[in-house]
Amino acid sequence: MERAVRAAAPHDLVGTLRDALGAAYGATRVRLYLADYALTVLRAVDDPTAPPAEDLSLHNTPEGRAFGSQEPREQEVRHRDAVDHHLPVTVRGERLGILTVRLPDDLSPQRALGTLDDLTQVADLLGHEILVAERDTDLYQRARRANRLTLAAEMQWELLPARACTAREYAIGAQLEPAYAIHGDNFDWASDATELTLAVTNGMGEGIQASLLTNLAVNALRNARRAGIGIADQAALADQALYEQHRGAAYVSTLLLRFELATGRVEAVDAGSPELWRQRGKTVERIDLDAQLPLGMFEESDYVAQSFRVEPGDRLLFVSDGVYAAVSPQGEAYGERALARAIAATSLLPAAMVPRAVLRELTAYRESESTDDALVLCLDWFGREDAPGPRRRPGAEGPVPEGRP
Repeated sequence: MERAVRAAAPHDLVGTLRDALGAAYGATRVRLYLADYALTVLRAVDDPTAPPAEDLSLHNTPEGRAFGSQEPREQEVRHRDAVDHHLPVTVRGERLGILTVRLPDDLSPQRALGTLDDLTQVADLLGHEILVAERDTDLYQRARRANRLTLAAEMQWELLPARACTAREYAIGAQLEPAYAIHGDNFDWASDATELTLAVTNGMGEGIQASLLTNLAVNALRNARRAGIGIADQAALADQALYEQHRGAAYVSTLLLRFELATGRVEAVDAGSPELWRQRGKTVERIDLDAQLPLGMFEESDYVAQSFRVEPGDRLLFVSDGVYAAVSPQGEAYGERALARAIAATSLLPAAMVPRAVLRELTAYRESESTDDALVLCLDWFGREDAPGPRRRPGAEGPVPEGRP
C-alpha cells in the first residue's frame, strides 16, 4: 500500500488509497477532509466517484471531534452493518485533516484492533504524501478554501512554514486572522539539533504592499539565518535589506528569538510591536523586552540580543497588535486584562489548538469581526530530561513528576 501511494499521481492519492483499502480490508468508502484556512470546517477533497460532500464543522461532528482530540473515532452507519473510522491526518504536529474509511462491521475484536493500527499508519502516510504532492498539484490547496483568498493572503500563507510543529523539546501552534484576507502579519520558525529560531513579524500598511513588505523581511531573515549568524546580526541584515528597498518609508515590526534546546536559554531581539506573554504554573504575565527599532526604519540600525530562560512546562504566547490592541465596545484594550484571562482559560488545550481558541475569545470581546490582522502563536516548552531546572506541565503549579511529559 505504501509503494502504491508513493507511486500515485499527486492528484490521485485518495483514489489510490480507495482501491488499496477496498482490496485489503473491504473498505466501501474512503474520503479525505482537510481543515480550511480559518480552522472552522473540514472540506472534502474532490472525489469523482461520489456526490459533492458538505463542509463539516470542526466543533460538533464526529470528524471534528477526531480532529480536535487527535484520536481515531468510530461511528456506526446505516443499520449498524458498517463503521466509519475517522482518522487524524497529521504531520509532525500539523493537523491537516481527517481520513474517513468505511469498513464492514463484521470484524472480530482482535482483527478490528489490528485494522485500526493499520489505518492509523495509512493516515500518517497520507499526510506526508500530501505535503510532497502539493508541490505539483493545487487539489489540496483548493480543498482548504471555504472562500476565495485575497492575493495578499495567498502570499502570506505560502510564506508560512506550517501552522503547527512538535518536537521532543517543544510544540508550536499558530494562526492568522482574518484567514482569507490577511496581509501584514506572519510567523516563521526553523530548528536543528541544537536550536530553534522563531520570528513573528508585522509589516506596516495594508493589502499587497504589506504582504510584499513582509515577504521581503521574512526572506531576508531566512537568508541571514541560513548563513549561520546570530539573531542580532540576522535582524541587522534584514534591516539593511528593507532600508535599501524603502529608505525608511516602510518598516516591519519583528520579534526574533533563538532557543537553546539543551538548556532552555533564550536570546531575543524585540524590534517592534509583537508582544510576548508567559504562563508559568498559574501565573500569566507579559515578558518585557528591551524595545529596539523596527526593521527598515533607519539606515544601519544596531540590534542587541538579550537573554532569559524558559523552564519545562512554560507556555509562551506571541501576539500581534491586532490582538492586544483590539478594544471592546467600552474602549478597553484586549491586552490589558482579557488576554491574560484567555491564556489561563486555554491552559489545558494543546499548543496547536490555543491560537484559534484565543482568536475566538478576541472576536467575542470585540463583539464584531475586524479587518485588522491578528496573529497568535503558542509555544509549549518541554525541554529535555537532562536540562537544569524544575519540570512543569503548561498550566500546572508544581513540578512534573519524574517520567511524566
